Amino acid sequence: MRAVVIPVALLFSTLLGAATADSGAKVEYVGGTLNLKSGRDVSLQWGGASELEIGQVRVPWRQVNQIEYGQKVSRQVAAAILVSPLFLLNKSRKHFLTLGYTDAQGQQQAVVLRVAKKNVRGMLASLEARTGLRVSYQDDEARKM
Repeated sequence: MRAVVIPVALLFSTLLGAATADSGAKVEYVGGTLNLKSGRDVSLQWGGASELEIGQVRVPWRQVNQIEYGQKVSRQVAAAILVSPLFLLNKSRKHFLTLGYTDAQGQQQAVVLRVAKKNVRGMLASLEARTGLRVSYQDDEARKM
């Protein structure tokens, strides 16, 4: 009996860890109205029933009023010049999420975050479901994801 319980407990703890990993991620703070230094890594938790957490800031879902997603596509020009022109064929994509919300004083606030590609789809779907807002895309390339 004990030989069966331990593997089953390990399986459930692994599945539970995977389920909670989908509701949060480390992101890079690019800019906005938060009192943070640009380029700093912060935690973004979008799995809460009543609020979104951006680092130490908690925003009730009903106060989120904008969700925008975009990409910045660039080529490795320096590597192409220094090493090989084949580097021009390689594209680098950076994924950005902009969130707008009103704070407790009723002031409009905004946060721009750089997110990992692997987190984008789940994050956007969860944000749409919890806020009731549609994600606005900066261009057709961002819409393709």
